[in-house]
Amino acid sequence: MSSIARRLPVLATALCIAATGVVAAQPAEARTAHCPQLTISQGWYGDNEARLQQLIDSYGTCGASARHGKKPVAVFDWDNTVVKNDVGDATMYWMLRNAKIQRPTAGDWHTTSRYLTDDAATALAASCPAGSSKTLPTATDTGCADEILAVYGEGRTSKGAAAFAGYDRRTIEPAYAWLAQLLHGWTPAQVKSFASAARAENLAAPADAVQTVGSNTKATAWVRYYDQQRDLIRTLQKAGFDVWITSASPEPVVDVWARGAGVDPDHAIGIRSTTEHGRITSHLKGCGAAKDGDDSVITYIDGKRCWINQEIFGVRGAAADKVQPPSKRQVFAAGDSDTDVSFLRDATGLRLALNRNKNELMCRAYDDSDGRWIVNPMFIEPKGQKTAPFPCATTGYTDHDGTPAPVRRGDGSVVPDQRDTVYAG
Repeated sequence: MSSIARRLPVLATALCIAATGVVAAQPAEARTAHCPQLTISQGWYGDNEARLQQLIDSYGTCGASARHGKKPVAVFDWDNTVVKNDVGDATMYWMLRNAKIQRPTAGDWHTTSRYLTDDAATALAASCPAGSSKTLPTATDTGCADEILAVYGEGRTSKGAAAFAGYDRRTIEPAYAWLAQLLHGWTPAQVKSFASAARAENLAAPADAVQTVGSNTKATAWVRYYDQQRDLIRTLQKAGFDVWITSASPEPVVDVWARGAGVDPDHAIGIRSTTEHGRITSHLKGCGAAKDGDDSVITYIDGKRCWINQEIFGVRGAAADKVQPPSKRQVFAAGDSDTDVSFLRDATGLRLALNRNKNELMCRAYDDSDGRWIVNPMFIEPKGQKTAPFPCATTGYTDHDGTPAPVRRGDGSVVPDQRDTVYAG
């Protein structure tokens, strides 16, 4: 990894979590000596490793702050948080190259997403003409593959028309959901076999590998686990934490990858589809006030909060959409994107933000209004400094209808623009 600019000196003292949850200094000799220790130091910025270790020392079963009989919860986003690159993309590319996307019901692309625009449905129908085969010929028909890639990757048709409309920008990203919906007709076991094949290819490929998908000759073709995050997950688990993954990739795909980080599939929450007769449908399971088939909430921004509340803490109904009392919230959370801000803000101990120059996330992390945020460059191919400040006071937040707005703290005050100070140099 390249050298890190503006590196702070690593603290000679350990850190502890005070009763308020704010990080405070404590003499190193006061640390609990028998707590599991992080083993990988390279790649952690400044005092981040020390702060993470003290979280483990304080909240783990070995620590003075351990809650007897109740495991502390840690939740990690997946793509670009535990791994470099995107496992959903890897699976989509593999399916297109191997012609594994089934035709839409009655040839109507609107059946694949309630948010798909007429322009997108028309473009897809024109590029992927009807045929007798069960699956689309995307392995050989570059026009069909290209149109699917444009809608999925850009949220627009190949001619630039909006592909999706009418959705809540804080609970669902329909392009992400569309991958799960395009799995229709397959069993979860079959999808896991596709994801396993894609995983094998992407882990074996060189770290700069590209592939041809449709006419795109530069599609990313590699994924790597972050050794630092696997070490952190393993250490948290040894210390008695209940470690979970939440991802906006389809759950069968996340299940395949999670084991490589030491997380069992029953502790992975991805986009969940409904099934009929054992086969995946184009509809999504609901969370909170949303019912199965409403297709309105996935593991995305506020939707991640809902799924964590529902699946980890057992909060049911509309209450799952709301911030819970501290006793029903994760102690630690890690993410890299604006899609992670809600569940990161809910963490009561520490919140790790990997810096990918995402506006709302970095506004909140750099503002650090309660002292619980830590920022780290990505462990592989970290970004350089963003030259302009993050536009926190004007457009850093995206509202439910897509309108840009200021980023606000919990008390309603506006976060001022923030300079980028943790980056690769």
